[in-house]
Amino acid sequence: MYSRRDVLYLALAAQAGLALRPYPAAAAERVRVGVLKFGTVSWALDTIKHHGFDIENGIDLDIVHFAGEDASNVAMLAGEVDIIVSDWLWVSRQRAMGDDLTLLPYSAAVGAIMVREDSPLTTLADLKGRRIGIAGGPLDKSWLLIRAVARRDHDLDLAGENELVYGAPPLLAEKAMQGELDAVLNFWHYCARLEANGFRRLFGADDAIRALGATGKVSALGYVFHESWAARNTAAITGFARASAAAKELLATSDEEWQRLAPLARAQGKELEKLRERYREGIPRRPISDEEADAARLYDILAEIGGEALVGPSPDMAPGTYWTGVMQ
Repeated sequence: MYSRRDVLYLALAAQAGLALRPYPAAAAERVRVGVLKFGTVSWALDTIKHHGFDIENGIDLDIVHFAGEDASNVAMLAGEVDIIVSDWLWVSRQRAMGDDLTLLPYSAAVGAIMVREDSPLTTLADLKGRRIGIAGGPLDKSWLLIRAVARRDHDLDLAGENELVYGAPPLLAEKAMQGELDAVLNFWHYCARLEANGFRRLFGADDAIRALGATGKVSALGYVFHESWAARNTAAITGFARASAAAKELLATSDEEWQRLAPLARAQGKELEKLRERYREGIPRRPISDEEADAARLYDILAEIGGEALVGPSPDMAPGTYWTGVMQ
C-alpha cells in the first residue's frame, strides 16, 4: 500500500518526468537554494529541513536568504546559488537572451482583486472609476491578465479609467484595511490575510487565467535552475524534487504542521487557516506539459499588453522554459 506521501510524490514525480527509483547510499549532495528571507517559499523549505526530507533524499539543503527578488536573480545568474524561485516569464526572457535557465512548477497560488465584504462592487465592470491598489507594479502579470479580461469582456480599460496606487504589498494591504482604497490587487498570501479580516475576492488572477483559455491552473512561480547544472547534478535535482514533493504532501494533509509553522508564517487563528487553504489550492498537480501549453497561450497575451519591457526580445515563450526532467 502507498502512503499519502508516496501518492503525492508519484504524481509530482510524473509531472516532473523524474525517474522513480530509490537512492543508493551515498554522501548527501549540497544544494544551495536562494529565497527571500520572509517569503512563503521559506515555509516549504523549513518543512524539508525540519523533517530531514533533504537528507532522506540524498541532498543537504543549504538555504540562502536574500532581501529582494533582484538580489536572488543576480545570485542565480552569477552561480552563487543552484536554485531560486521565480516565474516563467523571467525564465523565458533569460533563455531568449542566451541563458539556459529552466523551471519546475512550485505554486499556482495567485493573487486577486480584493474588496471589503460589504462593498457594492461585484464584477470587474464595477471597478470603473475606482481607486485601486496594485502590488507588483504596472507590469505585474496578474494585473495584465485581469486587464485583458476587463478589456475583452467589459470594454473597460482598467489602467486608463481608474486611479491606480502602486506600492509594496504590506503597505497596500494596510491602506485597504484603513479604507483608503476601493479595491486592491495583492499577492496571494496578503489576499488570504485580508480574507480573514473582512475582505472577499472580487476577481482573481486564476479567474483571468481560465477566462483567457487556460485548461487548468498555471503556476505563478517555480523552482529555477540552470539546465547545465541539472545535467551535471542529476541526483541533486532529483533529490531536491523528491524532498519538495514530500514537504508539499505534508503541508497538504497535516494541520499540525501548519501549527508548527505559525511563528514563521506570522499568523494564527483565521489568518493561518486561510493561508493554509490557499497554499493547498496552489500545489501543482498537473503534468508539466499541460502547464507549459497554457503558459505559452498566456505569454502571447502578456506580450501583446506588456511588450518587450515585460517579455524581452522574444514574441513567443522560449522553448525549454519548463524543465522536462530526467527521462530515464
